[in-house]
Amino acid sequence: MHIHKKTHPGHRRTKAVLSLAAAAVLAAVASAPAEAGNGGTGASLTKAPTGHAKLVHGKAIPPSDAPSKVVKVIEAANRIRNKPYKWGGGHGRWNDSGYDCSGSVSYALHGGRLLGSPLDSSGFMRWARGGKGHWITVYTNPGHAFMVVAGLRFDTSQTAGNGPGWSKNVHAERLSDFRKRHKARY
Repeated sequence: MHIHKKTHPGHRRTKAVLSLAAAAVLAAVASAPAEAGNGGTGASLTKAPTGHAKLVHGKAIPPSDAPSKVVKVIEAANRIRNKPYKWGGGHGRWNDSGYDCSGSVSYALHGGRLLGSPLDSSGFMRWARGGKGHWITVYTNPGHAFMVVAGLRFDTSQTAGNGPGWSKNVHAERLSDFRKRHKARY
């Protein structure tokens, strides 16, 4: 003898809702990018791979292993990357309507708490320590200053606009014409 047990309509609805919820959770987990440095295998949307910054639509994305001061330098530079070139800009006040080469480098370094007051390109020739830094190197001579941060150049030349910006073109001129300066540990 076969006994057929009827299922209550409310139980069928509950099972269907739970099945849909479980499927939605599994789909969300499967499609979410994994965070670098947390055991995941995907790329993070807010951090570049270790060691080198990424350039996305003119904006630098800090590397996942960058120290917080380096991240803050990149964030500060990103804030002024579309400002126009202005001779002397960034020297009289931090928040200016435009920036020159050394003013833009000063602003970014100040954002990372690596510089207390703006320097011109000659002043950068004596700033901090000589030589190339691990994360940040300021290239300077009496007429021009720019910096390389996590593999990207921040400058008022070699950019898409007419003011400060990022470029992958690190070696646009003879770097032997510039002094290399860096802050200890960076």
